[in-house]
Order: sequence, then C-alpha cells, then structure tokens
Amino acid sequence: MLSAGQIAQRSGVAVSALHFYERNGLISAMRSAGNQRRYARAVLRRVAIIRVATELGIPLSAVKTAFDSLPRDRVPTASDWERIASGWRAMLDERITRTVLLRDRLADCIGCGCLSVSACPLANPDDIAAERGTGAVELEP
Repeated sequence: MLSAGQIAQRSGVAVSALHFYERNGLISAMRSAGNQRRYARAVLRRVAIIRVATELGIPLSAVKTAFDSLPRDRVPTASDWERIASGWRAMLDERITRTVLLRDRLADCIGCGCLSVSACPLANPDDIAAERGTGAVELEP
C-alpha cells in the first residue's frame, strides 16, 4: 500500500488531483488506522491512464465508464486495457477526422461569412442540427 504522497510523487499528479479522482470514483483508497489514505499499487496504472486520456481530450466520464467495466475481483490484464483502448480509438478517430476537416476548411470558413448553420459543413455537417428542432439549438443548455 502506498500513501497519497507516494502515489503523487511516482505518478507526477498532485495529491489534490488524487483526491479529486477518488471523489469522482476513478480510483479508490483504503484508510489506515490513523485515517490516512492508502492506495494499492494498481492505482498507479489507473492514474497513468487518466493522465493519457486527459492529454487526448477523453472526458473523465468516459474514463470512469471504462474503469467501471473492469473486473473488480482481479488486476486488469493487457486484454482488458486493449478493450478500453479500442473503445476510445473510435472516438479519437472521429475527433481526428473532424479536426482535419476543420484545418482544411478553416480559411474558407473564416473568409466565407455565410453564418449559415444549415449549410456549414463544420458547424452542422449533414444538417444534423435540424433533428433537434428550430431556433438556436446550439445555445440551449
């Protein structure tokens, strides 16, 4: 078992971030007799995955969903991690496609000035906003 300070030092994540991850169900800790947090070594891998996912722009909610799918009765295997990575790969591929499209059409869009949400291939590809009703659907909460 490792203390929060040890996990923070080894992972490069602040202790406050560990507490945040714990509050949000991404990692878990046990309490010592002195009521101090103690983490299993396996938490280091989870924190590393959280850091990579964050760098890739994967929402913490998606990380939590992935972690919730892992077995609770054993340490996750390489195939468990591969399954999670495959699920994220599709999301990242879609994001890459949209980013390349934006990059390639950015000058045209900036110069266009059409302000047409129904025609814009970047803001509203294939007029997907029409399915959500009329008006400023992009601004609704």
